[in-house]
Amino acid sequence: MRRICLALPTMRPCASTIADLAEEAAHAVATFEVEVHLLVLDTNDAAGFAENAGAVAALAPAPGVVVHHLGEAQQRTFLRRVTERSGAPDPDLLLDLMLPSAVAYGACTNRLFLAAAALGCTSVHQRNDDADFQTVDGRKVFPIHHELLSLGRPAGEAAAVVTRSELDPADADKPVVLVGGSFIGELSVDVGEIRELDPAVYHDVVGLWAPPLWSEEERNAVVEASFSGAGAAPFTADDSVLGVPDIWHVDMCNIALDRRVYELLPLLPSTETIGSDYFLSHVVLDAGLPGVVHNRHIVNYYTPERRTGPGFVAYQLRFVKFLLSMLYLYPVYGEMMDLGGALLDDRHGLRVEPILDSVRRSAHWDRSRNEHCLDVLDRSYRKLGGKYAELADVVAGRRQRLLDEAQQDVERWAVLIEAWAALVAAARAEGLPPAGEEPAAGTETAR
Repeated sequence: MRRICLALPTMRPCASTIADLAEEAAHAVATFEVEVHLLVLDTNDAAGFAENAGAVAALAPAPGVVVHHLGEAQQRTFLRRVTERSGAPDPDLLLDLMLPSAVAYGACTNRLFLAAAALGCTSVHQRNDDADFQTVDGRKVFPIHHELLSLGRPAGEAAAVVTRSELDPADADKPVVLVGGSFIGELSVDVGEIRELDPAVYHDVVGLWAPPLWSEEERNAVVEASFSGAGAAPFTADDSVLGVPDIWHVDMCNIALDRRVYELLPLLPSTETIGSDYFLSHVVLDAGLPGVVHNRHIVNYYTPERRTGPGFVAYQLRFVKFLLSMLYLYPVYGEMMDLGGALLDDRHGLRVEPILDSVRRSAHWDRSRNEHCLDVLDRSYRKLGGKYAELADVVAGRRQRLLDEAQQDVERWAVLIEAWAALVAAARAEGLPPAGEEPAAGTETAR
């Protein structure tokens, strides 16, 4: 029986989300021949963890669903054992890259990947704690339905279970390694207020995301489409497309990946950087591996802390670091696009070495574009005034540190890529900590 990991990373109380995912897991077991490991990786404080633990304890038993709730201490124990077992020369560095003290979207998802390997799962199905499922006639619309129809199957077989196929016949033997959808509701990045205050400033700021060689017309298009997901139209009927995945309509809050991708390459472990968890979507696209994009979009909403005081500054700094990270990611994307099918071996498996070489080279990219980026942000934020002018002061005070961190993040990513195969093997051999090993840190219960 196929074993899969339905994964929820969280750093806040989210009892309703845990309950929703338990329903999704039960739907998967009832509809498909799978065993679902519902994995909650929780980095809450003690009060938040206790609230989530209560939600886990309240779940009704469901045959074929196993729930794992791991707190930060239990995750650290697991990762320490894995890094030491891997034989890497600097296990302490790897532990820091996997579980840093700051918020790290890519690192959090990397932990999901290693935990899934430890559980013997063939795929990871990721959700967010700030999203809801759509409903039709009182029934939740679960993305896992499309994910399990296609993921891992030869693309030629998956063509029979999608609404339409745009598959190149030459790709029929390749596995479907990505299935995803998007979201409706609020922008995925909390920059809508900038657009309301001054559309021209919004254009200048968001336009910094576009590749430097793009034309003004292409830049305008990316600004218009950025962070908007699938718009506002609610779900009415299923639609799914097989072929080269349109990754601009796939979000990490609504994605499933096959182990043949995430067990070979980790995500960028940048701290305090939104968007650092999307690299594998680009790998799938550029390597020519098949995917399915569906319309079972989730509903995105904002948690209140990101719009007030320190929470506002912290979140907007993550957006600044996201823009700075593009200097190093775009060269890697470009080289992967140039390599195309050469990223795959003769068995359709990903070749890691060319990507690792590209990441290493990108770390030495000239910083002048990031200097320009910070100049534009400074002018833009000061033009908006108020709390954005205060944000400009914070960014200016951290200018050199931000530039250094953006480069260091990529250098450390190369170290992680080099060690990743050994970490995955070690995780698979280690397994997750048994229930009760660290009762103050987390729980693991079969339900």
